[in-house]
Amino acid sequence: MAAHRGIEIYPLASIQGGMAQFYTPQSSHETMLVQIPPHTIDDLFVHKSQTDQILVVRGRLALVTLENKQYRYTPLSDRLPQVVKIPPGVLHGAINLDSEPCTIVNAVLRHRPTQPRDYIPRPRPFPYNLAIAGAKLAEMEAVIIQQALGSVGV
Repeated sequence: MAAHRGIEIYPLASIQGGMAQFYTPQSSHETMLVQIPPHTIDDLFVHKSQTDQILVVRGRLALVTLENKQYRYTPLSDRLPQVVKIPPGVLHGAINLDSEPCTIVNAVLRHRPTQPRDYIPRPRPFPYNLAIAGAKLAEMEAVIIQQALGSVGV
């Protein structure tokens, strides 16, 4: 598990059942299915009353967090099942550089009633570095390919 500023990233637990792979759902108070359109560069959000638990189920994206006045880009893909847990108070957004939509499941943990300000986009204090976001996605793709080659014994 990797962590930075309260964000947790961990592989999704699964079991093999015949030809199917069964993944453990995340406990939540509310589950949202979110579609991020192609070529989306999203503004930032900060939630005061919830923890987001994000899993990409189709496509890929770069999750952006603002930490110590710097952006951190975390690549996520449906081909590498992992959950990102974003606690309250962390500014975050999404970048989908692909020509296909990205679909995520957000298993929300509520800590108190929803606050209207939780869903108001925050302007970016400075532009995202799309080259870094793209490079992080490319690095992740290389890991996925390496894992696939290792599993077939090449």
